[in-house]
Amino acid sequence: MKTTPTLKQHWRLAPRSALAFVLVSVGLLAGCSIGPNYHRPNATLPAAWAEAGAGPTNTAPQLAAWWKTLNDPALDSLIERAVRTNYDLQIAAARVRAARALRGAAIADFFPTVGASGSLTTARRSANAQVFQSRLFDTDTYQAGFDASWELDVFGGKRRALQAATADLQTIEEDHRSVLVSLLAEVARNYVELRGTQRRLAIARENLAAQQEVLNITQLRSDKGLASELDVAQAKALLATTKSEMPSLETAIKQSSHRLGVLLGQPPAALDAELAGDAPIPAAPPEVPPGLPADLLRRRPDVRSSERQLAAATARIGVAKAEFLPKFFLTGAGGFQSLDAENLISPASKFWSAGPSVRWRLLEYPRLKAQLKAQTAVQQQALAQFNQTVLLALEDVENALVACGKEKERYQSLSDSVEASRRALALANELYAKGLGEFLNVLDAERSLYQAEDALAQSQRTMTQNVIALYKALGGGWETNVN
Repeated sequence: MKTTPTLKQHWRLAPRSALAFVLVSVGLLAGCSIGPNYHRPNATLPAAWAEAGAGPTNTAPQLAAWWKTLNDPALDSLIERAVRTNYDLQIAAARVRAARALRGAAIADFFPTVGASGSLTTARRSANAQVFQSRLFDTDTYQAGFDASWELDVFGGKRRALQAATADLQTIEEDHRSVLVSLLAEVARNYVELRGTQRRLAIARENLAAQQEVLNITQLRSDKGLASELDVAQAKALLATTKSEMPSLETAIKQSSHRLGVLLGQPPAALDAELAGDAPIPAAPPEVPPGLPADLLRRRPDVRSSERQLAAATARIGVAKAEFLPKFFLTGAGGFQSLDAENLISPASKFWSAGPSVRWRLLEYPRLKAQLKAQTAVQQQALAQFNQTVLLALEDVENALVACGKEKERYQSLSDSVEASRRALALANELYAKGLGEFLNVLDAERSLYQAEDALAQSQRTMTQNVIALYKALGGGWETNVN
């Protein structure tokens, strides 16, 4: 004998049937995510570096702690402290933490939202609007309960949003690495600049002492009638010229020291005493193997960041397309409601409601279509930006390679020039002492030697700075552990 469900049983079964239907639909569409699937772009890269010369281009460069190839303990200490205390790096790390939190918010969108509420409502009913005669015109209604809502990710819009948030986080992480790469190169460059300027100042002081001695000798010879007043005046002019260059060198030393202090998160003058003593210019390694151009896609943080921006923009096209489709929700509410506070929490005061719902933004299609076009244009912009970033990275490495090679040639020529200038000065002094040469030849030889020694010191500094620029162009140093 069949039994017919009562009306009350129909009401109990209906939400369950609707819920089962929705869950089955979700299961069928679980693997569906609207919008384009992301694929890494294929950048056009040369097979080898044009400016690598005959060096070992196929050898993988050792870039993780590249500054140690300069063999300078003071520089190692500065970099270690900068990584711990630099404020730009701390700002970048805070951005990473913020991006991680935002990604957590995107994950939270997959779960139901639950809220609690309580209220007291006082109302007066119209006596002329009562169907049944009642003296209960003034009422107080007490209510307390919970409500929940769960949007089902039927078409994958939320999954695309999570993909975009993940790519955003990875973008910020790569930007953090870019800050670290720049910091390492900036500390090393300024340290080499300081040591190079100190060397130039030492050369100027050595020449100043030599020129002072020449002036003293010339003055004695002039007093004895063996030299003219013109010789004395020319010697004084050369001495004054050399002296005039020293304040600018001292200024440059202070400025480099101040820059290093700020890079280490300290007051500008904090390192003046530590860096005051003269030290040699860090010598560049003989060779820096640049590897292959394809390695830049894996190494350079700015290239990696640009690629992640493209991934995020592609995922957001799916988010925009999902807005064209209906959204399915499971909603429910329950709690207690009573006209009397004393029996609010009782079985008779219970109430609940549950069921599925659908929302479809049918009349907003023009707005949604415009937003989709805008996001597609953003994705195209990100693709063009990625290709441009790759080209700029290639340019950086090629420029650094040619600078390293050409500066080595210049340094060798300057070394020869210094040797020749020293020989010329010795001959000029010898001839002048024997009365066979003019004093002007001595001054010219001194001036040439000073200029050659100064240029050689600058070239040595530039060679090391070019190597630092090459390491930076190759994306070296971001593997360094930071707090």
